[in-house]
Amino acid sequence: MEEDNDVSDNHVIRERFEKLALIKQNGIAYKNHFRPKYTISQIIKLCENLLHEELDSKEILVTVAGRIMLKRLMGKASFATIQDFGGRIQIYINENSVGHDLYGDFKTWDLGDICYVEGRMFSTRTGELTINVTKLELVSKCLCPLPDKFHGLADQEICYRQRYLDLIVNEETREVFLKRSKAISSMRNVLQANNFLEVETPMMHVIPGGAAARPFVTYHNALNRDLFLRVAPELYLKRLLVGGLDRVFEINRNFRNEGISPRHNPEFTMMEMYAVYTDYVWMMDFTEKLIRQVTMDVLGTAVFTYQGRELDISRRFQRISMLDAIKEYTSFTDEQLSDSRFLLAQLELLGVKEDVLDGQKSLSAIHVTLFENVAESKLFQPTYIVNYPTEISPLSRSSDVNDNVAERFELFIAGRELANGFSELNDPEDQAERFQQQVIRKNAGNEEAMYYDADYVHALEYGMPPAGGCGIGVDRLVMLLTNTSSIRDVIFFPHLKG
Repeated sequence: MEEDNDVSDNHVIRERFEKLALIKQNGIAYKNHFRPKYTISQIIKLCENLLHEELDSKEILVTVAGRIMLKRLMGKASFATIQDFGGRIQIYINENSVGHDLYGDFKTWDLGDICYVEGRMFSTRTGELTINVTKLELVSKCLCPLPDKFHGLADQEICYRQRYLDLIVNEETREVFLKRSKAISSMRNVLQANNFLEVETPMMHVIPGGAAARPFVTYHNALNRDLFLRVAPELYLKRLLVGGLDRVFEINRNFRNEGISPRHNPEFTMMEMYAVYTDYVWMMDFTEKLIRQVTMDVLGTAVFTYQGRELDISRRFQRISMLDAIKEYTSFTDEQLSDSRFLLAQLELLGVKEDVLDGQKSLSAIHVTLFENVAESKLFQPTYIVNYPTEISPLSRSSDVNDNVAERFELFIAGRELANGFSELNDPEDQAERFQQQVIRKNAGNEEAMYYDADYVHALEYGMPPAGGCGIGVDRLVMLLTNTSSIRDVIFFPHLKG
């Protein structure tokens, strides 16, 4: 059956190439003088509240371009439906209006062809908004057949690999990326309204830093040295705080040489923000307000359904410690949570291998791994996890009460991490010691441990004001707002295996 489809498609493609060759014989095939004054959504908005009689009396003339998605040929008059990114509209082509030759040409046009239309708006007897065409031109020839209109494009692999085709035939996909754009615009507006300055920092780093992640390596010919694609912009953004910028943010593309999964793509979008004379508590409050406002701007409500469950962004986000979260979803006692040997045995029962700990068997490292395996996936409603170990937070300020606890939070929604923030470490000597500990771990085989960044330490020696910072995963936020379960659904061109 598959072979029959291939033969049929090849036949259709050959016919379309023959049509294109004929067009080229008679003139220019791909002209570029078209300047439509409207989009389809603008036309619908202009006419949607007008009655049939009002449309006739107003003589609304429009020019628009779109892709032919449906055709109904009926002798000397035909209907078609054209589509642009904002919607679809019906057009009516009458031989008497456009002429015998042009009407004959139109009848040979194929689904997927892009055309330019001029005409007057009217409403059919069934009430459908329609353009009565007076001028019609072929803009671009579609040489490959579109998927069957009744079955659409259901193969997810093709949707990811040929996103252009997915966007043509699936309205749901277009809606996802419209919401993504709205979310990023909303985020930018909220930050700028709160005096954050948008900045740009390097994407190629001499030393990768700002996150515990394995970097991609590239080579610069002129400099004769390796460079790293950035894993995070954090250390450069905090250099700007040293330089006197009070509030900065960057909507940035990051690259991490890690596995591919429904939650992970090797390149992804983050928004990182930093504000002087704030701390992690202030940053939790602000992050919550930011996410709530973005949700309202995109969805019009802060209470919505995600993957079949109601998600409420309108209420104050819960805040609990990592150990309390572990205890909430297990029966472990305080005594057991202090017993490394016992917890390692429990992790083994959960199927967690020792190499997951990257050679770190400290109680703090074990607690983090335990949290990730017994509690993280259960945090559906917005929840801040606080009281992270300083040991695993090399860029975070320690608590004044307990040096072993960092002033840090991670935000979890729908069972996955959405944001990470903390009071920034601005003591250069402490930061140097933290980097040294990271180097020891890297030398011991932990590929995600950080490098020692001497220039960043030197920048801190000039004095950085106390500050709070936070990074929000833009892709994961868009997943929530579009009710999608895979990060591939919210990235135009995700990386795929094979």
